[in-house]
Amino acid sequence: QAADTKNGNGRVYPKDILSREIEKYIKGPVANNNAMGELDHPEASIINLSNVSHNITKVWWDGDDVMGRLTLLNTPSGKIAMELVSAGIPLGISSRGMGSVKQLGETVEVQDDFELLCWDLVSVPSTPKAYMHPVGKLSSVNESKQYKTITKDYSKVNSLITEIICSQTGVCPLC
Repeated sequence: QAADTKNGNGRVYPKDILSREIEKYIKGPVANNNAMGELDHPEASIINLSNVSHNITKVWWDGDDVMGRLTLLNTPSGKIAMELVSAGIPLGISSRGMGSVKQLGETVEVQDDFELLCWDLVSVPSTPKAYMHPVGKLSSVNESKQYKTITKDYSKVNSLITEIICSQTGVCPLC
């Protein structure tokens, strides 16, 4: 996750809003050992336990970038993630949250009602270079802004889908 930087979905997460949510996430789910995320990126506002693949064990700031450490779990989705990682396939990380946005020219700014729900494992993250790399045992991976990979830009498609969802439902998923 990156603060004050336009991501692939055209969104900017202001640092003060993201800092507030990171602090709540560290004191809540991370401290309580239930900072779970899913394999893939649903638009639901709840974490589906049957799809949980990992648990985040540590979150910290590196400048304006949010970094994290997670453990892949021995669940069906976690086993898929482990197999992908062991095959050398890069997995990205993407935040999932709910809240409103404000259009500011070519940028969409996340507003103060944003609530961070979790981070999911994805094939193409909206935050550039938000990929993991294994550290220590295979079951533990660390998000790294240094990971080099070639990705395709799906930001226009994602923006159109988000715009349709927002206009039809009035609720804007922030992924």
